[in-house]
Amino acid sequence: MKLLLLSDVYKQGVAGEVVDVADGYGRNYLIPKKLAVKATPGELKKAEGLRATAAARKAELEDRLNDLARQIDGVELVFGRRAANTGKLFGSVTTSDLAEALNKKTGIDINRRRISQQALREIGTFNVPVRLGSEMSPTLKVVVVREADLADYLAGKTAAPPVVAMDDTGDNASDIDTEAASADVEAAAETATE
Repeated sequence: MKLLLLSDVYKQGVAGEVVDVADGYGRNYLIPKKLAVKATPGELKKAEGLRATAAARKAELEDRLNDLARQIDGVELVFGRRAANTGKLFGSVTTSDLAEALNKKTGIDINRRRISQQALREIGTFNVPVRLGSEMSPTLKVVVVREADLADYLAGKTAAPPVVAMDDTGDNASDIDTEAASADVEAAAETATE
């Protein structure tokens, strides 16, 4: 079934786009929720305005995401945790910890689900990507040191632990919801300007 999208629909397209969807999905979900209408010639003429606003909104979102990516890229977050002699932590550094530390350091409020990393469970230096959009992923430098060595590291007396290769990034890039991403970006932009 060919439908004209009236608003952005996750994994289908943006407002003003004509998409081919399963009949049941169109009749039972998209049309009743006023997310789409049947693609008739009359509706296609109305779609020009939707396409223009969608393109402008997408360009504005891209600009805001680029600005946010520049602010986040390369930020160093340091955590002191108790650890065994093997370097394994007695606990972990979670995505919530990373999001909270990023907010404190830069004033940018990022949802913890945008951080593409499972909990860090060992001492080391990690390059952790932050998903802002399908193609934008600035990287945070996360340093995890022993609690006892934290003051020495911050004073520059000890070197950073070695970089740890990440096996399990927990990256769900296919699960990015454009609407949620734009809401996160708007919230982060408002916090950064305050």
